[in-house]
Amino acid sequence: MMLWESFDKNEVSLLLFNLLAYLIIFLLPKKFTPRATLLSLFWGVTIGMLFDFTVGGGLLDFYRVSDSNRYEVFDLVYFLLYAPFGYLFFYFYEGLNINKKTVVIYILGWALIGVFFQWIFVKMEIITFQKGYKLLYSFPVFLVTQTISGIYYEKLRKNEKILR
Repeated sequence: MMLWESFDKNEVSLLLFNLLAYLIIFLLPKKFTPRATLLSLFWGVTIGMLFDFTVGGGLLDFYRVSDSNRYEVFDLVYFLLYAPFGYLFFYFYEGLNINKKTVVIYILGWALIGVFFQWIFVKMEIITFQKGYKLLYSFPVFLVTQTISGIYYEKLRKNEKILR
């Protein structure tokens, strides 16, 4: 793993996105126990990296993050952005009282949010598609990740004391 190929707008943008995302989490009223907060953050990183390594890297290698197809330190900074998304998914799931009737709309909304942010990252050249990959292909991936996240949150809510 190298530090970075060049320190430019990609790295600065990733730092600013992380700062903003974690600031939002810090400023929101605390809803979860510390344990549930950590689980949501770890979940976001885990589910995001799992699918990123599956679709973006590995055998498929449909897109690259940052400046190179080799892993850089700032790829880790990129992966840290998944944590706030996991937290916010859980936060609003609870805050909006998502249930069996509203979960499909909620998951569709978060899949669209995921595609939107990926589009921003493509426009900013933080992500570069390759091998004919198109943004539209990410929508089903986000549907799967958000569905799994909803199932995980329901299991967590059922088996743990998660609210303060």
